[in-house]
Amino acid sequence: MKILHINTSELTGGAAIAAHRLMEAQNAIGLQAEMLVRDAETSDAHVHALTAQRRMWLKFVGERLDIVLRNRSRANLWQIDTGFFGADLTRTALFADTDILHLHWINQGMLSLRGLERILRSGKPVVWTLHDMWPVTGICHHADGCRKFESACHTCPLLHRRGLHDLASQVFARKQEIYREGRLALVACSDWLAGEARASALSKGLRVESITNPIDTTYFTPADKVAARRELGLPQDMPLLLFVAQKVTNPAKGFQFLAEAIDRLIASGAFTRETIGVVPVGMESEQAAQMLSCKSFPQPYSSDLSRTRSLYRAADLLVMPTLMDNLPNTIAEASACGLPTIGFRIGGLPQMIDDGRTGYLCSYCSAEHLASLIQQALTSDRRDEMGRFARQKAEEMFAQERVAQRYQALYESLLNPVSK
Repeated sequence: MKILHINTSELTGGAAIAAHRLMEAQNAIGLQAEMLVRDAETSDAHVHALTAQRRMWLKFVGERLDIVLRNRSRANLWQIDTGFFGADLTRTALFADTDILHLHWINQGMLSLRGLERILRSGKPVVWTLHDMWPVTGICHHADGCRKFESACHTCPLLHRRGLHDLASQVFARKQEIYREGRLALVACSDWLAGEARASALSKGLRVESITNPIDTTYFTPADKVAARRELGLPQDMPLLLFVAQKVTNPAKGFQFLAEAIDRLIASGAFTRETIGVVPVGMESEQAAQMLSCKSFPQPYSSDLSRTRSLYRAADLLVMPTLMDNLPNTIAEASACGLPTIGFRIGGLPQMIDDGRTGYLCSYCSAEHLASLIQQALTSDRRDEMGRFARQKAEEMFAQERVAQRYQALYESLLNPVSK
């Protein structure tokens, strides 16, 4: 069975990492999986980049400009996509030689809706893993409380020019038309997102499954905390809270709530400025660290998995106060390393964190509750036990072979449908 994974980038962003790991997991169980991307970042022989790079760059720029012109505003430019620009993948040799097309995050000029329509009309089965909500909304990646996608998107709150027949309405109608073509199955990475997908009018008549992203639980493993801190140059004499995001200062990732929680812990006397530390990891971590009233040890964004693993091993607690998220790879990796997590009770986090067993679920946007749970976790005599349970849960949910086998069963059902 030959599978072609399609994603805008090879390794930048959670969707890219998840797609790449799934490809590796499938090859490990004997399937033939390749990946087609706009932006290749390694020399992996299984990863192929579209050759017309200048043309692809122009498509990306053209789509951004088109959105600004249609909307007459740059507001929310990176929160929306139209799918009006992209490559025709049906013309590639890889497309001709594959049995299953597996889409992931295909925005910003990678694959247009017209290109998707051509793929579906080819008759080849298509699986589309949802790493955000764009496939089941009009133009947004996160509905953020808006429920119009359940019937038909219009009067989009992200648009400057909004109305019954606005850009969101046009794209929604186009998707509805295209999704009727061919054999398309949607897969959400979390039960929460699967529920959102099933609620969308765009999924009517489509198969919707929930399958987690895979991680290598033989690589992400617990190890000696003292040795990990020594390797990273981190102090041994204080509890360390880990915060990881591609861009730490992104308000949607919630670092501001961690900063306020630290203020509350110090004000209450539970800790002093010198007795607790935070390790922010990602772009602009130095800037984010200035928000903290305690010791901080900012780390740059890195694709070095060995360093990332050491950070999980060195920390006492992963704090993920993200305001909107699906099934973050960070929590899966941390859990596999035996690190408990605290996060808001949103999106796919309740599926990843067993409250009171592998970590804690916090009231949404409550810095007060977050501070209380951090103190509880750091002073609990069950912290080591929680780490063991987190590791066990990671093995059950995210082990590569198990996830690859679930996708294989889905592919086979699409290639060999049972007639009724």
